Amino acid sequence: MKFFVDTADTAAIRELNALGMVDGVTTNPSLILKSGRDILEVTREICDIVEGPVSAEVVATEAPAMIAEGLKLAQIAPNIAIKVPLTWDGLTACKAFASEGHKVNVTLCFSAAQAILAAKAGAAFVSPFIGRLDDIHLEGVELIQDIRTIYDNYAYPTEILAASIRSVNHIVDCARIGADVITAPPAVIRAMANHVLTDKGLAQFLSDWEKTGQKIL
Repeated sequence: MKFFVDTADTAAIRELNALGMVDGVTTNPSLILKSGRDILEVTREICDIVEGPVSAEVVATEAPAMIAEGLKLAQIAPNIAIKVPLTWDGLTACKAFASEGHKVNVTLCFSAAQAILAAKAGAAFVSPFIGRLDDIHLEGVELIQDIRTIYDNYAYPTEILAASIRSVNHIVDCARIGADVITAPPAVIRAMANHVLTDKGLAQFLSDWEKTGQKIL
């Protein structure tokens, strides 16, 4: 499973990338706002850090304007994936971009029916939002399972990019089901290393080592 980092914080991206934990990056208007930087500038810097796809999102809502914005974003770097919402206009733009060889991430997917349309329109990635489904008392992970089954039935090449990841359990569940990619905030990816028994065991080892009176260096 590939790890995308859901942030526009270039320092966090550099740190995780140095450890081999970054296969791509996803951004959105909210993350650009949080960064406090110009979208073209920060996206260009991210593309210089990461070899994999970097999703840059259009903000227009009608297909012609989406296409114009997306083509401008695609000029930033060869590894840009143009991000469009899962609306009819977004699907129209997706088809136009895909026909010209651009990677497209179709975002804000909340149903298997929407995911089928994204695949038919030529999306490289579809982004089901797990956490937001959980927020309205639906099982977000079940949507990943449904999409996985449907895509496998018809050998759709569109990759399932599980988004709105809120916890380590979300990541593990998506890996178990077979999501191609997860995108998560840096803090959630770092939290995967944490376990209370690891902390307890390390404390015991250090205590015992101190009693030996030895040093390695």
